[in-house]
Amino acid sequence: MSSDPWGRVDETGTVYVRTADGERVVGSWQAGTPEEALAYFERKYEGLVVEIGLLERRVRTTDLAAKEAEAAIATLRAQVDEAHAVGDLEALSKRLDRLVQTVEERREERKARKAKQSEEAKAAKEKLVAEAEELAQSDQWRPAGERLRALVDTWKGLPRLDRKTDDELWHRFSHARSAFSKRRKAHFAQLDAQREEARKVKERLAAEAESLAKSTDWGPTAARYRDLMTQWKAAGRAQREHEDALWGRFRGAQDVFFAARSEVFAERDAEQAENLKIKEGLAEEAEKLVPVTDLKTARAAFRAVNERWEAVGHVPRDARPKVEGRMHAVERAIQEAEEAEWRRTNPEARARAAGLTGVLQDAVDKLRGQIERAEAAGSTAKAEKLRRELEGRQALLDQARKGLEEFSG
Repeated sequence: MSSDPWGRVDETGTVYVRTADGERVVGSWQAGTPEEALAYFERKYEGLVVEIGLLERRVRTTDLAAKEAEAAIATLRAQVDEAHAVGDLEALSKRLDRLVQTVEERREERKARKAKQSEEAKAAKEKLVAEAEELAQSDQWRPAGERLRALVDTWKGLPRLDRKTDDELWHRFSHARSAFSKRRKAHFAQLDAQREEARKVKERLAAEAESLAKSTDWGPTAARYRDLMTQWKAAGRAQREHEDALWGRFRGAQDVFFAARSEVFAERDAEQAENLKIKEGLAEEAEKLVPVTDLKTARAAFRAVNERWEAVGHVPRDARPKVEGRMHAVERAIQEAEEAEWRRTNPEARARAAGLTGVLQDAVDKLRGQIERAEAAGSTAKAEKLRRELEGRQALLDQARKGLEEFSG
């Protein structure tokens, strides 16, 4: 007979394994020694140990599905329960129990992770839907269209939700895209109609421009061309294949007319340039009258210069504001001198200024007398109050005197 802590072989060659519930027969051995029998059945036990270890490693290090892991555990448990092996079978059962718990924990972790991913995917899709619905109202057709296409690609990259939620969100998302496409289609249909109308208008404008190209009625024709240009800009753009050709006809007709006008105006421009030199000399002569020291002489001299000015013809339009501004500045200086002289010699204004000065002087003298009487009576507070009032009246008197002096200048 031979034995070890987990099993034994009796005299008949029967092999037993020891368990918590007592001994159990696992086989018989007739071909060798009892030690060899125990070694054989212990190797079978080691085989179970290896298989359990491999399953533990798979559960721990791979994404083995819970159902698959549970099926493997059940198979191994049946093998342990019915094992023809010698070893600590209870320890193997406990390892399988712990492995069941681990699988269940992994299942809950996966469930929680999946729920979290689902919530994140839902939030992401809701955000996409909200942006799509906002873009559906946009009139920025190209960037909004490109952004909606990018949102579709993003949507495709997100995991699916439960059917009901996913379908509802997709319906909103798809409806927003359809609404945008419908609005864009209507916009471009309207734009095509507007461009066709613009083409008809510009056909008419180009024809009229061509009919005016040989006109020599320079002023009215130039004004009409400006009016035609205003209408051209207001008409909007025609279709691309017509716009450039129509503009070429319109602009070409203008160029013919304005080239002819420029040739005629070249001689006139030379005359106006000479007129400008004369007027600049007259402006310089007038500017010598400023500052005005003798109003009567300055007024007569300016009138003479202005008569010669009026006799000179037109000057170039771009130079007109500057040279006329110089003459206007001299004219304003003379007018200001006239106004100052009138104010200085106006008897009514002088009388009003003198009257105001007298009234204020009387008020000042009266206050001074009141101050002296208050001080004599020992009324310091009243004297101080009267002094503050005197300061205000004195300031007004000084100002009135200054104004009166201007009438004596």
